[in-house]
Amino acid sequence: MSARRLSQPRRQSRIALPLTEFMEVEIRDLQDRKIDQQLIIEAARGALSEAGGRLDAVGIALVDDERIRDLNMRYLGREGVTDVIAFEAEKGPDGITGEVIISVDTAYRQAAELGHSADEELCVLVAHGVLHVLGYEDYDESSRAEMNRLQQEVLQRVEGWSDDDG
Repeated sequence: MSARRLSQPRRQSRIALPLTEFMEVEIRDLQDRKIDQQLIIEAARGALSEAGGRLDAVGIALVDDERIRDLNMRYLGREGVTDVIAFEAEKGPDGITGEVIISVDTAYRQAAELGHSADEELCVLVAHGVLHVLGYEDYDESSRAEMNRLQQEVLQRVEGWSDDDG
């Protein structure tokens, strides 16, 4: 993985599984809520599959609001909490790798605001992050629409969720 590493976690859970013959995922759980890590893995796999492209490995860090606020300032120069930070894929000694950081606290809040489960919101954020790692952007209407379409495809793959499920 890249040299951008988070400080020592309070609790750490590592899963390194081959998702496809070309991609490994590493989940680093650096927060206190219980998370279904298999859903995270499936969402990462689905995003890669839907978008095409190639990654040898992706690291997914699950953090709290305090940590993502600090990382948002450190890496992006932005104040405040955000839901997801993604670093575009880089080629290095371990192949093509990328990183996604998700605030689980923010995912839970957004899920409540949007009227769906926290698991669904986490899957959307994982997909969104992996798409950014692969080079997708969401700065204009057409690219945002394409990312939203791909995220919905990922939800269909993972649990059969759709826009109508709420």
